[in-house]
Amino acid sequence: QVQLVESGGGLVQAGGSLRLSCAASGSIFSINAMVWYRQAPGKQREGVARITRGGITSYSDSVKGRFTISRDNAKNTVYLQMNSLKPEDTADYYCNTPPGSRQYPWGQGTQVTVSS
Repeated sequence: QVQLVESGGGLVQAGGSLRLSCAASGSIFSINAMVWYRQAPGKQREGVARITRGGITSYSDSVKGRFTISRDNAKNTVYLQMNSLKPEDTADYYCNTPPGSRQYPWGQGTQVTVSS
């Protein structure tokens, strides 16, 4: 039905930047809010950024001011621009719909590693 594919992760030094992409195989972003999640070793998956169908964004306190979520519905893609990266941002990053709405199968995620 719908596949979510994350990309753009990598190894960067503290203070660096990365731009993550989440592409969907179906045209779902025009009718769904989307969330970027991350999961670090030994921790639960947490949502860090959300964008509504109307384009309203929100962020967790840990990334506010450093990360920016955006979307391009024509390309069925959502992005996460990550600036001023910190070692504690190291995690696997995933995209999906918000809790409480229909979620799709999780993709493989993309790994972000920030060295100090």
